[in-house]
Amino acid sequence: MTRTSSSTVLALAPGWRVLGWLLCPLLGAALLWGLKLAAGWVSTLAWFPFQGPFRLVESIPEPAATLGALGLGAVAGLGLALLGELDLLSLDIGASGVELRRGGKSQRFDRGEVGAVFFDGGKLVLLGTGGDELARESSDLSKARVRAAFEDHGYPWHADGDPYREDYRLWVEGTPELSDRANALLRARKEALAKDQGDEVKELRRELVKAGVFVREEKKRQYWRTSPDRQR
Repeated sequence: MTRTSSSTVLALAPGWRVLGWLLCPLLGAALLWGLKLAAGWVSTLAWFPFQGPFRLVESIPEPAATLGALGLGAVAGLGLALLGELDLLSLDIGASGVELRRGGKSQRFDRGEVGAVFFDGGKLVLLGTGGDELARESSDLSKARVRAAFEDHGYPWHADGDPYREDYRLWVEGTPELSDRANALLRARKEALAKDQGDEVKELRRELVKAGVFVREEKKRQYWRTSPDRQR
């Protein structure tokens, strides 16, 4: 956490990030090396399926097989570390507004736009003054530090969670209170959740927000609400 006279910047501690960059290549190399060692044994099991790849690995002479396994594993680990780095959320919280950054993209909201801030499970949620959902982002940041930073800058932190939680209803196919478009988006999002397509899930949520529908999930079941203005 970095403090200036006007803002507080929250990001994952550099030590943890360096550890990720070191551990991921090591684990990747160890995993592929282990698979290379197992290839000789697996290729002797006539009943084991997909023998072709294991026999191919076993046929590679040493030390090329070991060096190749270690190298490919390390490269794969670096790729995983990069994906993890891009997925990290950082916050810049000030008296004039808050900025959320992830993967080179940012969202900024003026202080006057924010009516509530809270954690919903592992996701940081910002609501507008009219109850509309401004942002819902997964976060690995310390919840205590996030709360302290928002409170220090005068934001309305809701320790009890979503003030509109009771307004959410379980989505079922063809919910009559929702438009055909909203039902179609929720149907597509259900399929994306089942397939663990994270980017598609986020994009469909953004489309639902444009339609005035806010969604949260529990165990891949979707719950929805509309803005308070639409409910009146």
